Amino acid sequence: MEKDAAKPAETAAPPSKVHVSDAGKEIDRRLDQHDQYEFGGPFGVLAIMTGFPALMYYLWICLWFYEGQLVRPSSLEDVQPFLARMWAHICEDANPSLYAWKVYGGNVVFQLFLALVVPGFQQEGLPVPSLDYKTLTYNCNALYSLYTTMITAAVLHCTGIFRLTEIIDNFGHLMSVGMIFGVSISFGTYFYAIAAGRQIRMSGNFIYDVFMGAILNPRLGPIDLKMWAEVRVPWVIVFFLSVSGGCKQYEELGYVTPNMAFMILATWLYLNACAKGEECIPQTWDMYHEKWGFMVIFWNFAGVPFSYNYSVVYMARHDPSKYEFSTPRYVFMFATLLAAYYVWDCAMSQKSRFKMQSQGITTFRTAFPQLPGCIVKNPTFIQTAHGNRLLTSGCWAWSRKPNYVADWVMSFCWGAIIGTATPIPYFYSVFFITVLVHRVGRDFERCSAKYGKDWDRYCEVVKYKFIPGVY
Repeated sequence: MEKDAAKPAETAAPPSKVHVSDAGKEIDRRLDQHDQYEFGGPFGVLAIMTGFPALMYYLWICLWFYEGQLVRPSSLEDVQPFLARMWAHICEDANPSLYAWKVYGGNVVFQLFLALVVPGFQQEGLPVPSLDYKTLTYNCNALYSLYTTMITAAVLHCTGIFRLTEIIDNFGHLMSVGMIFGVSISFGTYFYAIAAGRQIRMSGNFIYDVFMGAILNPRLGPIDLKMWAEVRVPWVIVFFLSVSGGCKQYEELGYVTPNMAFMILATWLYLNACAKGEECIPQTWDMYHEKWGFMVIFWNFAGVPFSYNYSVVYMARHDPSKYEFSTPRYVFMFATLLAAYYVWDCAMSQKSRFKMQSQGITTFRTAFPQLPGCIVKNPTFIQTAHGNRLLTSGCWAWSRKPNYVADWVMSFCWGAIIGTATPIPYFYSVFFITVLVHRVGRDFERCSAKYGKDWDRYCEVVKYKFIPGVY
């Protein structure tokens, strides 16, 4: 029996399937309409769409050619020559070469092929308001696809057909191809959505709607493209860039530095977690509410893979003496990474599986590693008038976004493994905290509108947004 909505209700598991009330459906209908601009509106998103690619080129050039220093014109007279040098680097060292098209395009095609043919776990997603609360089924085969990819890459490398060291050496060329993919798919998906009449939550401004997206659930046969692109493209590239950096060090130095080994472990943990917990992704905001536009597409195809692991780019280009640590510091770095990973993995699992329980799903896939505490037993929650339930136990008893805190700590570690050799690898954590704070604001505003007084009650129970006792 459910308790008063103002208090968390104790239960061994949510006892029945959640049903959205009529009033809740009306709220969902209003939330599925465009009501205000975000990111500074059309001019703001245009600045992001043009500024981020330029920033990515600039940071890569600084890492690759200028010892990781943030170079700038020495005077007003030097502005034009400086820009000319930047452009020359892009034209010569980051042009979309045939090799880059083969490698990047080949990976995309291979990942699509694996998504089509590899057996997977069939997971039901959350009811989608814009589809009259229909639930979509997702074929979760990322884990088997990942290890098929790893085995294939190892065979190609060991036989000399495709040397993994070449990936990091062609970073700039691959980045340009990734950008072309991101921009092309963003505009192509927008025009498809309009032609097929599948647009949702539109503002009426072309640039803004391309950025935010027009379609919610794009599919290619059985493949949900939004979920596929979130896991199979960015994190696979991030991981293999790290492996490539390790291979390059081994060939040149005869060993792999602890710093590079740290990044290989860190990127594998993240990729493997996304793959082994893929069935949790359909329960997330990304799948349930976020449209598939430039904001998501470009970042998956170019932003994440070519800006999150700048530390690997630096290490592949510079002598280890520039970033060596003491043994205690290495121990601290690895321990911090693993602790943050544990909290992040458990928090994500607890929330997603609680949502599954609320749908009446009680059988969960198990894949390595299943961490202690990844499923909350006897969860407490607030039953809302809308019909949804808000989890108030496990990691979620201490913070409204414990997963974000742990995720950010990992991102900071990805930069800190370089120490103070260059500030550029910290871009990931600085950018990430900006995105998370903005996203939390969007999320909490939407939750307040959706749940009303029940959200206020939830905030009384779970007082802190991020760090318990601090904020």
